[in-house]
Amino acid sequence: MLEVADIIRRHGAAVRAYLGTRLLPSQARALRDLVACRTAACGGQLTQCTACGREVYRYHSCRNRHCPKCGGDQTARWLARHRARLLPCPHYLITVTLPAALRPLAFGHQAVVYGALMRCAAAALQALAADPQFVGAPLGGIAVLHTWTRALLYHPHVHLIVTAGGLSADRTQWIAPKHPAFLVPVRALSVIVRAKMCAALTHAGLLTQVSPEVWTTPWVVHAQPAGDGARVLDYLARYLFRVAITNSRLEQIDDDQVTFRYRDHRTQAIRRATLSGVEFLRRFLQHVLPRRCTKVRYYGLWSATRRADLAHARTLLDAAHATATAPATPTTTLGAPAPIVCPLCHAGTLTLIAVLRPERKVPP
Repeated sequence: MLEVADIIRRHGAAVRAYLGTRLLPSQARALRDLVACRTAACGGQLTQCTACGREVYRYHSCRNRHCPKCGGDQTARWLARHRARLLPCPHYLITVTLPAALRPLAFGHQAVVYGALMRCAAAALQALAADPQFVGAPLGGIAVLHTWTRALLYHPHVHLIVTAGGLSADRTQWIAPKHPAFLVPVRALSVIVRAKMCAALTHAGLLTQVSPEVWTTPWVVHAQPAGDGARVLDYLARYLFRVAITNSRLEQIDDDQVTFRYRDHRTQAIRRATLSGVEFLRRFLQHVLPRRCTKVRYYGLWSATRRADLAHARTLLDAAHATATAPATPTTTLGAPAPIVCPLCHAGTLTLIAVLRPERKVPP
């Protein structure tokens, strides 16, 4: 299978020269880690098949959160844990997109602007939900940052999966939305997010770098029902521990160009993009987050300080739906890892016979 690491091996030097001093430390590390992933540079294990007796080298992952080959186990654990915490109530998916005029500022101050966008989107949503004419209670929500389109263009936005309702202030009842057709008015949500972002950038001392037109044009905010929330949770989990391109989407790599496929979000048709190797890596590196930049945040009933309220809300909802059959929540048992089948004979399993030290900590 073709890999992003193959593109880095071919075009990494060229993209480093192209970006020069604009190459961020987090991006330089991603280039190094992805090339080293599952090679002798990361160390590994020497195993032997119990059936055919042949030795198999199994190298370690780089564990970089942008690597297409890493994060599978982390994703499974995160998804199993959060599926079990989903409340038995309807959910909504809210998407807040950063305007194009703010994107250069966002890329230059990623931790500040991304964090502000997530906080402001959640705060605006909670402010409207607190209004009794819409809900009258704080919602539970998970905010996940995405910075890409399916063609890897720079497009920062935040997805929030939120409960359709919340726990009353006295914790005696679950309060459902007043309007069955929507959660909160989207236009009002857009205005409040914009105002809160203006205040956040003012506080950060960045407002002078923003065109005044940003605060007079509508911001794109979208809301849609998400059923029990399970499918949206699955979608968000895919991109928590990697950038939004898998190795399986790569179709051709040569000394000049890279071709990959993606699904058009409007027509749902499969399209292909052919870029120079340098342009592909430039697009890829736009989505490498700086160190300690948070990609997932929890609000309301989903926050770590309100676990008791989350459990109480579940009790109230279960009691209210006692006559109905609650949907089964998929669970995953995370016990001892399953034996690894030999990739050569497919009959035996692999047993550890030696641990391989990394050849070097950081590859050249």
